[in-house]
Amino acid sequence: MLRGVALGALAFAGGAFMSTNPWEPGRGAASAGTDVESPYLAVRQLGRVLVRVEGEYVEPVDRAKLVDGAIRGMVGNLDPHSSYMNREEYTNFQNDTAGRFGGIGIEVDIRGDAITVIAPIEGSPAERAGVKSGDRIVGVDGESVQEKGIDAVMKKLRGDPGTKVKLFIRRAGVNDALVIELTREVIRVSSIVAKRLEGGVLYLRIKQFQTDTHLEMLRAVARLRTKDAFRGVLLDLRSNPGGLVDEATEIADEFLASGGIYSMRSRGVVVEETTAQGGGAFATLPVVMLVNEWTASASELLAGALQDNGRGRVVGMDTFGKGSVQTILDLPGGAGLKLTTARYYTPKGHAIQADGVHPDVRVVAKGDGFPFLRERDLEGALSGEGVPAKVQDGGAYTIDAAPGEINVPRDVPVNPLFGKDPHLKIGYEELQKAFK
Repeated sequence: MLRGVALGALAFAGGAFMSTNPWEPGRGAASAGTDVESPYLAVRQLGRVLVRVEGEYVEPVDRAKLVDGAIRGMVGNLDPHSSYMNREEYTNFQNDTAGRFGGIGIEVDIRGDAITVIAPIEGSPAERAGVKSGDRIVGVDGESVQEKGIDAVMKKLRGDPGTKVKLFIRRAGVNDALVIELTREVIRVSSIVAKRLEGGVLYLRIKQFQTDTHLEMLRAVARLRTKDAFRGVLLDLRSNPGGLVDEATEIADEFLASGGIYSMRSRGVVVEETTAQGGGAFATLPVVMLVNEWTASASELLAGALQDNGRGRVVGMDTFGKGSVQTILDLPGGAGLKLTTARYYTPKGHAIQADGVHPDVRVVAKGDGFPFLRERDLEGALSGEGVPAKVQDGGAYTIDAAPGEINVPRDVPVNPLFGKDPHLKIGYEELQKAFK
């Protein structure tokens, strides 16, 4: 979770983030003591190594590059979500949090060595050029995913507005690779999909928690209001990587009349507890939440808060299990530090970290698929603490798909019972039960 900034693990561009704090030189420095206790001893050792490398390495070296690598190694050794960001990376990170960046406008699914287009963003350069859902990006500007790796190729998709980029695409039913040249633009990514379904159901999908997601949700719902009131909410948190915890908290408050939302603990001490203020827009409506194995961080916080308060049933798979809090610190020179500072807990004291949210109604995909990689599988992941979660036994459904092959569709039918999304259909059916 992130306080004030966002995006997390694996293909997750986010996570849960807390508020941006100013850089305070010397904050947390050891008090006077022995050299072993002082951080300055380690700094002196780093300086000695730097001098020897600069003076004796076989070729001339770039000091800034060496220091950058040393800082990255130090912070990256802590856990999978702490990281040092140079000026360019920090700027991109802040743009992601705001939901605005220079690019071509596509949502992608990253698995293994494949970059698959989920959907082009409406009105974007990608949509206008004919990029389609299901297209596989195999190269960008002549650099292939196989040779350069996904991270390197993904970086090339973004850039300054007005600059050009060339995509090499494989499309089902087309023998030869397609080459599509696009001009990057400022892309504004919406985090909310809202739709009125049959039976007075509000379908509300939250893609991630970025700046103003709460306000965007309220505006989207207001546009759907008619003389007929909503009877219930189908809250879709599938494949939501998390983001700004402040936004997730405000949305949770809309569903709760009272009760806790989350607590944070650092080094065994409770450092923050958040409770509902009451008067939420959806506080009296039945709710069903859809989650999957890529529901992570702040989205797990939201699902756990509603589940623990008895506000709605969770339908789907065990979630990813990222329950750590990253604080964002500004550093001199425009750099930034994303540092894990706490774990967060559901109202009943369950630590999301390395465990996740367990559904009330389990959806199981049959057939073979690649194994799910969850938070606990990441190298250096924090362990979980707190009260063990009670695994619910509210029934199970088996759907005709291989594990890992259930995607959130772009188009949601007004009656999900006749749509192609079995997970959505099950959630819709569960919500109908609450109306009886």
